[in-house]
Amino acid sequence: MTEITVEDLRDLRARGEKLLLLDVRQTWEHELARLPEDVLIPLNELPARLEELGELDHSQLVICYCHHGIRSLNAAAFLERNGVARVASLAGGIDAWSQLIDPAVPRY
Repeated sequence: MTEITVEDLRDLRARGEKLLLLDVRQTWEHELARLPEDVLIPLNELPARLEELGELDHSQLVICYCHHGIRSLNAAAFLERNGVARVASLAGGIDAWSQLIDPAVPRY
């Protein structure tokens, strides 16, 4: 399972890499704090909604994120088992992003 740091994500975005940011938190969490241009599919809904990701550009890196990085590890492993070739989990989640990259993103 691949994990990337928030610094890695910042650098990928700065270079204009083609990414899909997949937020696997609950809706109420997403409403409190989120990364721009993400897609919300809560972890508990991911198996039933997997087809929504079916038309991925396979060169695109899918980066799963959550609050601290545990749910996103599970989501990334699930996606990998289901044929998503380029997938990673954001280590430390949105909380690390708020602390280290963008303090304007609220912490909760």
